[in-house]
Amino acid sequence: MNTLTVLPEFDISNHTHILPSLERAQISTADLLTLDALDVAKRAHVPPGEVKKLADALIDALHADTVSSSASSRDNGEQNSSQSENSRNLSSIRQRAMISTLDDDLDTVLGGGIARGHLTEIVGESAAGKTQFLLTLLLAVQISNARTDTKGDHGTAALYISTEAPLQTTRLAQILKTHPKLVELPPIARPSLSKVHSTHIHDLEAQEHILRYQVPVAIEKHNVGLLVIDSVAANYRAEFDKGGPGRKGSEALAKRSAQLAKTGSFLRSLAHKHNIAVVVANQVADRFTSIEPGLAVPSQSTQSTRPGTPLQRIAPTQDRAHLTSVGLLSNDDPLALDHQQRFFTGWGDDPSMNSLKTPSLGLTWTNQLSARIALLKDPIYENKAYAPGDERNLIGWNRALKIVFGAWCGESNTKFEIWEGGIRMPSTGDGE
Repeated sequence: MNTLTVLPEFDISNHTHILPSLERAQISTADLLTLDALDVAKRAHVPPGEVKKLADALIDALHADTVSSSASSRDNGEQNSSQSENSRNLSSIRQRAMISTLDDDLDTVLGGGIARGHLTEIVGESAAGKTQFLLTLLLAVQISNARTDTKGDHGTAALYISTEAPLQTTRLAQILKTHPKLVELPPIARPSLSKVHSTHIHDLEAQEHILRYQVPVAIEKHNVGLLVIDSVAANYRAEFDKGGPGRKGSEALAKRSAQLAKTGSFLRSLAHKHNIAVVVANQVADRFTSIEPGLAVPSQSTQSTRPGTPLQRIAPTQDRAHLTSVGLLSNDDPLALDHQQRFFTGWGDDPSMNSLKTPSLGLTWTNQLSARIALLKDPIYENKAYAPGDERNLIGWNRALKIVFGAWCGESNTKFEIWEGGIRMPSTGDGE
């Protein structure tokens, strides 16, 4: 029982005869307030009526404590004024702690941008725009401090760690020369490629060594405000995905989970200690789920050998795409991972999505994140009549930025596009 911790002034004299039993049954104050009195009584072997009396007394005490706190705050006008000023200061600090995407509309969706002091993941399939997003942040972090710095020559630097392709300096220079928000800055406050420090690592051992021993030194030495890892999953896949089935495969997964937890914890502590934004790119894999027997679509061989099966009679009357996107991927167990992952992966919560993906590194890595931003893309095909068997002509992509979860912003889904100056929300009548 943690009643005296929650309510130090609570009078327990009328309930001392049941408190020892509740202690032995490990019943907490939250259990008393949320569970049915009969269930608590069965667990602790005490009369249900006494449990109900204790729960009612706790509720009354909580209400009284809330009312007294509100009255005390209203009576102290100077304290309210001080609290209001502190709130404004905190809001100002939070605004300075955000790293902009260089697009006002996207910043609004993201609650101001990418927050410092947090571990943020940008996830998406190949060519979804992850690297373009990260390159924009490498330049944007330099003007976050430049606008508030009185000297104007101490902008925050960025550190870029690549595990696959090296840093695209040509594309970075193009964004710097093209984006209007960067071009209009005075030369002394303009971002520079010299403030983007990068390194390329090829294996997991080197990655762990650089993160734990060299990155903290570089942050202090170069006044780094943004750490980017592109991508975090590459070396883990190369190291652990070769375990194979059986015991060795299970041991490899267990070892990977433990190492992921340590890496995530270290990155979060690094972000908090140095007040920097740690942003990692992550890859995705195709999602495979079990097919319910009653909804299975028969193969051609099954149709030819048993043409009178019920499945064949059902198939023409139902939309096969609908079965694939909804019926075949459903799960009746609300606690199953197949059901829950739609809420934290970024794929599966929209029934119209056909190609479902799952972010790499699993649930262990997801639990380390403060925010997950999924970049989605859908093909745009030329609208014309096609002959049977012809491939459709791909003419472009519809891109969307989806905030799956975030510590400083709510869930949302908005369109974006990639252009010479980085990324932006598409708008009509733009002459650029």
